[in-house]
Amino acid sequence: MIEVLKITKKVEYALIILKYMGEKPVGEFHSAREICDQFKLPFDTTAKVMQSLNNGGILTSLQGANGGYQISKNLNKITYLELEEIIEGKTRDFFCQNAKGLCYLHSSCNIISPVDRLNRKIKNFLSDLTVEELLFENILESEIIFKGAGV
Repeated sequence: MIEVLKITKKVEYALIILKYMGEKPVGEFHSAREICDQFKLPFDTTAKVMQSLNNGGILTSLQGANGGYQISKNLNKITYLELEEIIEGKTRDFFCQNAKGLCYLHSSCNIISPVDRLNRKIKNFLSDLTVEELLFENILESEIIFKGAGV
């Protein structure tokens, strides 16, 4: 199986955090410890991801005994690529590159143009895909079905 899209651990944790908070009542605050305990995530990384989400305007923090974080931005206003940039500090190409730079075959590769086209299409898709669609699509579809049925 070809691995087309790799999601970093920090982005994965951000998605876990946002899905968890998005399923809770609006206005509730949640701590990094609560999320770590719920999903068995490492505390330091989770806390850093939550701070990045806070700095990026997706979460709001409240200090104090009853403090924590809550979602402060509508998840249908944030795309996957925006989330990745907030967490990782940059967006990346999905092909022809790795942590060390360009693929070693790049200078002699005969599929650079098709791979570049595929990369653009994936980036376009991910720049249109909202976090809400990604995390809650089935829920949104069922709400539409129920509303359409007059329930």
